[in-house]
Parts: sequence; C-alpha cells; structure tokens
Amino acid sequence: FKYVPEMQQSELYLKFDGKIGRKTVKIPDVKVADGVVATSELLKRTLASANPAVAPDAFVHVLKQKQEASIQFLIQQAKIRNSELKKTSVKDFIKTLRDIKADQDRKELNNVEVSAYASPDGGFDLNDKLANKRQRNTETYVNQQLKNTKNTGVAVDAKYTAQDWEGFQELVAASNIQDKEVILRVLSMYKDPEEREQQIKNMSAGFRELADGILPELRRARLTINYEVIGRDDEQIEAQLKSDASKLSVEEMLYAATLKETADEQEEVYKKTAALYPNDARAYNNIAAIEYSIGNLTAANEYLLQAQKRDAKGTEANANLALIALQQGDVATAENYMLKAGNNKGMEEMIGNVYLAKGNYAMAEQAMAKVNSNSAALAQILNKNYAAAANTLDRVAQKDGMTYYLKAVLCARQGQNNEAAVALRKAIEKDASLKAYAANDLELAKIAK
Repeated sequence: FKYVPEMQQSELYLKFDGKIGRKTVKIPDVKVADGVVATSELLKRTLASANPAVAPDAFVHVLKQKQEASIQFLIQQAKIRNSELKKTSVKDFIKTLRDIKADQDRKELNNVEVSAYASPDGGFDLNDKLANKRQRNTETYVNQQLKNTKNTGVAVDAKYTAQDWEGFQELVAASNIQDKEVILRVLSMYKDPEEREQQIKNMSAGFRELADGILPELRRARLTINYEVIGRDDEQIEAQLKSDASKLSVEEMLYAATLKETADEQEEVYKKTAALYPNDARAYNNIAAIEYSIGNLTAANEYLLQAQKRDAKGTEANANLALIALQQGDVATAENYMLKAGNNKGMEEMIGNVYLAKGNYAMAEQAMAKVNSNSAALAQILNKNYAAAANTLDRVAQKDGMTYYLKAVLCARQGQNNEAAVALRKAIEKDASLKAYAANDLELAKIAK
C-alpha cells in the first residue's frame, strides 16, 4: 500500500472471508499493529536543509602563465637564422617580455627556460655537440632580449637533449606517414639509440618520409617565459564592485559573491553577474541555490532553467534540479537529472538523497560517507548504523530543528529516553511544526511531548 501521512496514527487489521461449502463463517478481525513507523518519510524534511550545488569560480589571486616560442635550425647547424626571428611566436615572446616590464605591479617574471634539441639521426657525439651549441646560441639570444627589454636579474635555465627520441615518437604517433606502426614498434623494442636508428633507416621509403616531415621539426630550441599575473586582492575587488562592477571579470564577480556574509548580499552580486555576463550559467545556478535554501522552489526552478539554456550539461544545475524533483516526490525525474549531473565531486549528498528516496539505504549511506548532513544521518539511522549517525549529527555545521529531531529518534531507538526528550524539545524550539509531527511519530511514542 502506498504510504499516506494518516497511516502514522492508524490500526492495521487482517480481515477474513471464511466459507464452509455454501455457508459463510464469521471470523473475527485480527489486529496486527498500531500505526506505521515512517521515519524514511523524513527525507522530505531533510531535503529542505540539503546543500544545493554551487558552481565554483576559477578566480586565483596569482595566475601562473607561460609564453612559448620555437626556433628551428637547419640540419647540422646551430646558427639562429633571421627568418626564424621574424616568426609570430618569437615576436610574441619579445612582446610578452615588454608587457611584463611595463606592468610590474601586476606581472612578475619568474624565469626563462631554454631547451635545445638535435634530431636523433646521426651519431650521438655529433648530436651532443650540435645540441649543446644550439643551447648556447639560444641562451645568448634570450639574454640579449632580456637586456633589451630591461628585465634584469632574471634566471635563464638552459638545457639540451642530444637525441630527441621522445619528441620523435610523439611526432610519429601523430602523423600519417608510411610504416608508422612499424616505426613505433621499433622504438619500443630497441632501446639502444644506434640500433634504433639503423632499424629505421632499413625502411628506406619510411625513412625518406621521416627525413622530409619529422626530423626537421626536431632540430629546434624551445623558449618558455614563466611569469605570474597578480590579481586584485579582496579589498580591491570589493572596492571595484562598489564603484564599477563592469570592470571585474566574471571570475572576479563570482568570487566577490563568496566574500559576502549574508545570502541576500550574495544573491545581489550573482544577479549583477548575470546582468554583466548573461551567457555564463554559473550565476543563474548560484541564485537558484540560494532560493532553494530559503525554500523558494519555484524561483529556484526558474533560475535553473535559465542556467540550463546556457549550459545544458551543467553539473550543478542538473544536481539542483534533481533536489527539486525529490522535493516534489518525483524520484524518476530526480534520477534522470542525477545521471546528467554525473558522479562529480560535491555531488555525494545529491546522489545519496536519490538512493534514500528509492529506499536503498545502504547505497545512500555509502554515497554520503563523507557528508555531514541531516540526510546522511537519516540514511545511517535507517541502516541502523547508530554510532555513525551520532557522529554525523554532531558534525552538522548548521544544526536546525531536523538535526535535533533525528537525534531524538536516534536516542529513542537506543532506549535513551531522557536524551531523546531533551533533543525533541530543542527540535521544537527551532521548528514549531515538528511538535504536531512528533505527536504522531511512533519512534517517539515513549517520549514525553
């Protein structure tokens, strides 16, 4: 029979139809039980305090950045050609050095890396000298550019690789050259460089393709600028938010909301973020999370639909839509949203709530093993893991009426009636509606109400 709330205060009888031949025999009704223990139905109340998924910002105070350039060399040469210095990557390399110098308040140059290489064809001794010389020439060039852009005192970390077999393997794997699989097999079978080279040269057609398309790419030096972009601090973000929020990035806006102390202040910032960056789904989701937390499911649902229009696969929006569906008793829809959300970090409570709604208490407890919430404690109580439930209830960060109500149920199940009575009084103090519910709850039948 489908449960209805009236069953809490009820009587369950067995009735019989008895016949002997054509004669009907009256058999007395047999009373089976008084009322129904409906603790699993508390899920509807624990969901009210479930933690909705908040879409995170990607703001960092210090952002590590790189700018790379590449210089190619002719076969068996280490001279840097003027044509290479006109390449876009090299021009961008020099421009980055200038930009860092011009914006020292927000950018800090850590170091420059130089990695020089020789292709693996040719003897090791020849390649070792060649790669070394390419390193020295490139290092000299970098030092000159640091001087030209007035970036003094910057470390240049230089190294070279005599035979770039690793780069060779990567390029071959990504190519469509003849005998590609055979070449890769040779690389895995033979570790000695000379043996590798000889085996590959034996494939005359394949080697010609390597000589024309792969090996020239390995005669190079890679230049890397490592620097940091220093973002606004909290006070600067707050000040900019007040004066002109449009000058903040979307990540800074989302981060600014986390600096606010009240939900109303956070929602105001998220709404401003949605206005400035209308194509970003995260602000809409986070407004919905706040509306859900205050019990405004209609508004939460509307904002989540806005989030989905912008990102149909959004993990957080789907997770929150699952919570709303559970609140409405639609387990099938909730499970569908749960599958779309995926088993990502932070989704444990949502997944556990779906298992609870389906009556799978063991899986619910397992899913919420690291969650300290009312729903997690409910799963443990229904699974009769009372010690774990006590620990979870103690660790709930924001204890509400339901937290203490579950503690009352937990104590009552273990015969700790005095402790149960104290917990129940605290529960009713925080949520007066629990008084009427407790009056019909068989779990608390022995507790003075």
